[in-house]
Amino acid sequence: MDRAAPTYVEETRFGFWFLQSHTWQHHVLRVAINDLLRLIDPPLPERPVLLDAGCGQGKSFRLLADAFQPVRLIGLDADPHSLDCARAEAGRQSLDVELIASDCAAIRLPDASVDLLFCHQTFHHLVEQEKALAEFSRVLKPGGWLLFAESTKAYIDTWVIRWLFRHPMHVQKSADQYLGMLRRQGFVFDERNVSYPYLWWSRSTDFGLLERWGLRRPKPFGQREETLVNAAVRKPLEAAAR
Repeated sequence: MDRAAPTYVEETRFGFWFLQSHTWQHHVLRVAINDLLRLIDPPLPERPVLLDAGCGQGKSFRLLADAFQPVRLIGLDADPHSLDCARAEAGRQSLDVELIASDCAAIRLPDASVDLLFCHQTFHHLVEQEKALAEFSRVLKPGGWLLFAESTKAYIDTWVIRWLFRHPMHVQKSADQYLGMLRRQGFVFDERNVSYPYLWWSRSTDFGLLERWGLRRPKPFGQREETLVNAAVRKPLEAAAR
């Protein structure tokens, strides 16, 4: 099957199944969107153009539509089969979604055409990460928001994730490294715009079972290697003059 990205790393059968599951939609996507909403400095853009970069099977569409009330909702993915599933999902939800088969490193949208760009659990799949961030900046309007939610190397490199899923391991990064990439690309944000969720499904090695059974105490913030990072970062307004 032709892919829109030459560097696309095909997901496992388990991974493709999991991305259409109730767990993914309600315990991963929904939780991330709620957290990112909290991280955005008010006011929210009114009737925004919203791009879901790496939309997969479209399970985010209803959640994004309810949270942001976009005037235009665009889903982008490099996998044609995922886009077929996303088209069917949009139909089931009675949503008007524009779907684009595209690489995140070469987005087929005009400059400064997007108000909000949602990139959830997509970046660790991308080989050309710097190019993708440059494209995100290009398509965002000055003052537009990139809603960035990622699993870090500390999670992706665990045995269970490597066994169940497929990722380009040489590009995995820590939370600090991802935030550094965002800053180098010119996105602006403060501590209030960043969170480090410590959710049960992201606990390395055991999904937090030992902690739930009282066999191990959870490590406090600052004493653990973060497995998740969420950030609401903004393209500077002065970018309009460049």
